[in-house]
Amino acid sequence: MSLLAHDRYCDEIAHQVEQLRAVVTSGADLSATVPTCPDWSLEDLVRHVGGALRWVDALVRARAQEDIPEEQVPLGGGPEERGDAAALDKWLADGGELVVDALREAGPDAGVWAWAWAQNAGFWARRVVCEITVHRADAALAAGLPYEVAPDIAADALDEWLQLVEWVQRTGALEAAKGLRGPGRSIHLHATDAAPELNAEWLIELGEEGVSWRRGHEKATVALRGPLTSVLLAFYRRMPLDGPGLEVLGDRELLEFWLERATFG
Repeated sequence: MSLLAHDRYCDEIAHQVEQLRAVVTSGADLSATVPTCPDWSLEDLVRHVGGALRWVDALVRARAQEDIPEEQVPLGGGPEERGDAAALDKWLADGGELVVDALREAGPDAGVWAWAWAQNAGFWARRVVCEITVHRADAALAAGLPYEVAPDIAADALDEWLQLVEWVQRTGALEAAKGLRGPGRSIHLHATDAAPELNAEWLIELGEEGVSWRRGHEKATVALRGPLTSVLLAFYRRMPLDGPGLEVLGDRELLEFWLERATFG
């Protein structure tokens, strides 16, 4: 696994913010429930994403060596009035510009506190891309709008998710992930529409010592096949396993078992 270039992540944050803004200004009902995050309305979701952008901006600009509480982030909660699409759009746009500028100025190796394995700005550039990529899918579903994502970004989001699973198992951060240990079980993900050079296939092994994974085409206990975007969304539990173009071959219960436990919400 290799990371994308820092500038690629920064460019993608700007692009994803633009795409999310298009949902906000599409005339969609901001009070509509997000089907994949039913505790949130569409506006709640956008405020969550925009608040995360400003929080990461604050961390990176300060080269913070410890967490900054969300309540200390200027304008982190969003516009005062709810239901105002124009104000929400401007707040989101401003937050996107701030965090992209901060990340570009810092560069990937600048030391910044993070809650996971890498304490640098590069970790946050990637994390923001993956976060907004998936939450934009949530927003599109809530608004009834189409969704697409660049193949390299979709593949990297799957890589990062698997790294997160490894990390929470290793650190014991989430009790549910401990249940993924076990003998002789494996999951294969196969994106059927990706260019060969992307190598958009993964093998995930659930061993006695924990989860391990690698890119490549190998036999497994269960396989999930389909378009890369659909595989991504199914693996993030944003699409059912029988969603468009998806096919499950083998032990479906193992895949469902994984999806139930490999979560960080």
